[in-house]
Amino acid sequence: RLGLVLYGLHQDGAMRVRYTDVDYRVFTDAARLVTEGRSPYRRATYRYTPLLAWLLTPNVYLAGVFGKLLFVAGDLAAAVVAYRALRRRGAAAGQACGCCAAAWLLNPLPMAVSSRGNAEALVALLVLATLYFVEGGSIGKAAVCYGLAVHMKIYPLTYALPIALHLQSKWCGGEGAVDTGCDKKAKFTFVGYLWQLFVKMLNRDVLLFGTVAGSVLAALTVAFYHLYGWDFLEHAYLYHLTRRDIRHNFSPYFYMLYLTAESKWSFALGLAAFLPQLLLLLVVSIAFYRDLAFCCFLHTAIFVSFNKVCTSQYFVWYLCLLPLVMPSIKMSWCRGVLLLFLWFIGQGLWLTPAYFLEFKGYSTFLLIWLAGLLFLFINSFIIVQIISHYQKEAQVAKKLKQQ
Repeated sequence: RLGLVLYGLHQDGAMRVRYTDVDYRVFTDAARLVTEGRSPYRRATYRYTPLLAWLLTPNVYLAGVFGKLLFVAGDLAAAVVAYRALRRRGAAAGQACGCCAAAWLLNPLPMAVSSRGNAEALVALLVLATLYFVEGGSIGKAAVCYGLAVHMKIYPLTYALPIALHLQSKWCGGEGAVDTGCDKKAKFTFVGYLWQLFVKMLNRDVLLFGTVAGSVLAALTVAFYHLYGWDFLEHAYLYHLTRRDIRHNFSPYFYMLYLTAESKWSFALGLAAFLPQLLLLLVVSIAFYRDLAFCCFLHTAIFVSFNKVCTSQYFVWYLCLLPLVMPSIKMSWCRGVLLLFLWFIGQGLWLTPAYFLEFKGYSTFLLIWLAGLLFLFINSFIIVQIISHYQKEAQVAKKLKQQ
């Protein structure tokens, strides 16, 4: 990773195509504005928390490479947390090292993302720390990390339901929500099942987690709103909820949003794109909340695959959770390599027409959209394969260890 950072400095100075991510220049410009006592949102396209600009002020005071080193450190720290989480879940030391190395440390995508100056590794670290502390029973620490993670990126907000369900199942002694409840009148109806889940979520751990995480998020929101006003809320939060990116990306919705950009239905279509995500996330939460890491992995993979904006850096969001679930996925090496091959093929088929659009000026929007649909199908197939080869019995060792 340090080698890639150094290589990036060389390529940026010697070649036309820069190695450094364009967002890193945006971060640095925002940090410079902060050091001058001005709002980071005076920098066009800065759509992040001011906390990130504050963290990168050493880019201005010390060296421009500081932020990349910070992100690389977060990248490595995420691997350490993943290793400790695997050990806590009952994995042997060798197996834990192998999972972290194969899925994260030796994965070229996280290497490139952090060394190019993208902040996703910091979010990955906070998410992994949240899961680590939840499964270790440190509810307060988990809530603080979760509040910070949601403040940095909105997508971890989707983990709220599985975390709450997981905490209530531990409160009930680790059994199923229906089997251990006392209100069994509506046991055989789906609505009654949901009602029982809701009632059981009102326990001490869930309330503590919600109170602490909400307080952290609210404190940061109030503080930055006081400093930067409506610009902060609009660019850090609201923009990502209403965003309609008509530039080419992996999302199956991009072409629809591109064609309807000037339509009066554009905003409504953008909001409607969330519905498949919400339905799938609800189903996954109820089905797999007992294994929180696996549930959050599925959550993130589904969220990214069905999102209305999807770029390569988003893949890091679920790749950081892959080491935690690998011991529970019992499939042959041949099948695993085949699925990985399909995943890369899907990206390659998308990147080909995207290259001709971006660098040659050819109109390949339809081909990009069709490739995006194929990539969605491949991702969905991989998710189904992971679920079908998931064995929750592999988590018995973890439960015994906690008891």
